Amino acid sequence: MGDVPALDPPVVRSSQRRRRTLLWFVVIRILVGLATLLVVSMLVFAATEVLPGDAASAVLGRSATPEQVDQLRAQMGLDRPAAQRYAEWLGGLLTGDLGDSASGFASGAEVPISGLIRDKLANSLILALIVTVFMIPISLGLGVAAATRAGRPADHAITTSSLTVVSLPEFVIGSLLIIVFFTWLSLLPPVSLLAPGESALGHPRLLVLPVLTLLAATLAGSTRMVRAGVIETMRSDYVRMAELNGLPHRRVVRRYALRNALAPAVQIFGQNIQYLVGGIIVVEYLFSYPGIGKELVDAVAIRDVREVQTIAILIAAFCIFINIVTDLLVVFLVPKLRTGNA
Repeated sequence: MGDVPALDPPVVRSSQRRRRTLLWFVVIRILVGLATLLVVSMLVFAATEVLPGDAASAVLGRSATPEQVDQLRAQMGLDRPAAQRYAEWLGGLLTGDLGDSASGFASGAEVPISGLIRDKLANSLILALIVTVFMIPISLGLGVAAATRAGRPADHAITTSSLTVVSLPEFVIGSLLIIVFFTWLSLLPPVSLLAPGESALGHPRLLVLPVLTLLAATLAGSTRMVRAGVIETMRSDYVRMAELNGLPHRRVVRRYALRNALAPAVQIFGQNIQYLVGGIIVVEYLFSYPGIGKELVDAVAIRDVREVQTIAILIAAFCIFINIVTDLLVVFLVPKLRTGNA
């Protein structure tokens, strides 16, 4: 039996160095994300402090006496110093105790914020997941189709459509879809109302118009980014060399062009996913969809500071998490970033 060849020490050291570099990148990225989230919590708390009025006045209405307002403020803890309220809120976030919503104080019933937003958050995540499942493959397909036919009618059609759609606000796209599918065709309901506790997955027809609206709003930027990345990669020397060596065009596009175009596309995908969870307020309000965005608007309307703060920090935490995942995917797709030489 022959001797087993030993690994070259420089190769081993290089591999270990790459692993340490990647590990440090992950650790630093997580620490930066936590520090950012702490700063965001301070900004959110400070921003809600300067909102006009307070929850006690909003709950009791204009007919309430100053004594009644002061009494309710004391019950809700609004008379405590700001620093104490911030520490209590932050401690509650860390322990899972989100407190009670202001909507229950008028009737004397306790309405935990966690139970109030649980279903709304799930509905928003369902909507975002469905849009993401369709957005990524469709934008990849349209982007590659436009890039491989650059300058042709198909490319012009895809590019022009993307520019037209991206220039329209979400409420305009949603309103046009309501006119077409409800007013003209009578196929889909104009609103997405759900009974409390019901899952959006149990009523797929109610999801169609919100999903189409969000798809139209997110596909344009993703498609254009994929198209630009594929065109740039197809012009590189190694792709031209692969084609000169007789590799089929489809294989060159799939193996080389698309993989290298994914790195910049991942960034726009990440931004779109953040938008789907944190920026769908207009779409949810337009279709009366019971998601976290609509709940945030309702909480602001009654000056429920604790609920506004909680929803805002949850959205911020999700966006930071998506940023970290996006950065890790880019490092995975671009080998030179894993060596620390980029």
